Amino acid sequence: MMNKEKAILLMYCKDKRGILAEVTNFIMGNNGNIINLDQHVDQDENYFFMRIEWELEGFSIPNEKIEEYFSTLIAFKYSAWYKLHFEPNKPNIAIFVSQYSHCFLDILSRYEAGEWKINIPCIISNHEKFRSITDRFGIPFFYFPVKKDNKKILEAEELALLKEKNVDLIILARYMQILSNEFCAKYPNQIINIHHSTLPAFPGAKPYESAFKRGVKFMGASAHYVTADLDEGPIIAQDVISISHRDSISDMKRKGRNIEKIVLANACWAHLNHQVLTYNNKTVVFD
Repeated sequence: MMNKEKAILLMYCKDKRGILAEVTNFIMGNNGNIINLDQHVDQDENYFFMRIEWELEGFSIPNEKIEEYFSTLIAFKYSAWYKLHFEPNKPNIAIFVSQYSHCFLDILSRYEAGEWKINIPCIISNHEKFRSITDRFGIPFFYFPVKKDNKKILEAEELALLKEKNVDLIILARYMQILSNEFCAKYPNQIINIHHSTLPAFPGAKPYESAFKRGVKFMGASAHYVTADLDEGPIIAQDVISISHRDSISDMKRKGRNIEKIVLANACWAHLNHQVLTYNNKTVVFD
């Protein structure tokens, strides 16, 4: 089943009686075999969310016509937002990294092991530190020494590169630069960032030291889509771990690095498998 061609449909709209039946009838009535279906109704907002996956072998509508048919027969009727994906498909991922290696190396290890079915056409950094590591993986490395005075020019060059490489998703693997509003607008819900959960209570250059002095009893990480509002985009994944009085600052940093890479990987996995719907700066993340 993993190698069979299939379609994945994500959609949401105002909740109305009969939506689920119409979507499933659209697929089954055209000889599609549904292999996964998940749906959720937000009772407060009265919105219906759905992810449905079906095999395309024997499906009576050609791939290039499915979106047109679905839009005409269902999406227009319910004023629905939807997105259609086809698999197997290898998206192009760009990794942005600065000087912290844990998330960066974790992504590369998953890529090399074949855990993530992706292409990595470029790695972008504002430091030269990881060029040699990137070379070992045979991935092109691009150095953009972004500073306040050259930010606009270099971001334009980065965007040109991303367009040339047909990048579908950008992962900020502890990239220590703030992307401009113009940059974020080019890739809505296509940039994923990770940060430790000591923000915003302990901002600054030494958040772990500040948290240690306060005697925090838990810490964690948040992965979210990047928007113009710094660190306030739709959250995809979060997790926490316990901290005790026995943990030193070094222990906290080690635990923090570990949970950051796990949460980032979970968020990226959900995105790559088309399990995330965004609505009103929130996400519905299907299993």
